Amino acid sequence: MTVSRDSRASRASRAEYCVVACAEAWRGDGEVLASPMGLIPSLGARLARLTFSPDLLLTDGEAMLVRPDGTVEGWLPYRRHLALVTGGRRHVMMGASQLDRYGNQNISCIGDWARPARQLLGVRGAPVNTLNNPTSYWVPRHSRRVFVERVDMVCGVGYDRAAATGARFHRIPRVVSDLGVFDFATPDRSMRLVSVHPGVTVEEVRAATGFPLAVADDVPYTREPAAEELRLIREVLDPSGTRDREVTA
Repeated sequence: MTVSRDSRASRASRAEYCVVACAEAWRGDGEVLASPMGLIPSLGARLARLTFSPDLLLTDGEAMLVRPDGTVEGWLPYRRHLALVTGGRRHVMMGASQLDRYGNQNISCIGDWARPARQLLGVRGAPVNTLNNPTSYWVPRHSRRVFVERVDMVCGVGYDRAAATGARFHRIPRVVSDLGVFDFATPDRSMRLVSVHPGVTVEEVRAATGFPLAVADDVPYTREPAAEELRLIREVLDPSGTRDREVTA
């Protein structure tokens, strides 16, 4: 099994590849509300808005639509926010404490639900997000503790369960981790390795994943950030370099 190589890959850090990979989740979405959760997804959404997805809507999470620099450009009343949430016009990028091969996500607890070994965030809005609008995932530390054979509790709904609900807007466009990019474009809607970040091998990804991945014979590297994208990340979106504290490789 081979991995295509690009001699220019050393220009960008692993964190910057992750930002661009997250941005790509919103490519082609048009005028939808981006709801990124966490630093790298937020940088990705703002980068997408400044480059290839100019119609993307960004919000302060409360009642305003904002520009990539955070200044207000419009009002988003809560009733309108809910209409976007339940009508497929929002694309969320969430985190995951556990994620299985069909995209079922857990952010609630580790261990048996009745007596969990660890209590986490709780279900929160994960079921509504996943059944009513596209939901992608960002995992900053790819490991077998996160990518598991079976989640301890289903919070975000995966493809196997969504198929039985008839959910109209359920879709998981991509999963981005610090090792690579994944989707579910397989006959049984199980997770597929799309690309690895420079410096990562397919074997490393497999070893860090707790279930068999669909893997092509030739897996490319994740798309390299363009020069203008690097400038925006480094000079406009994150000049203090906080991204490199989240992804240290």
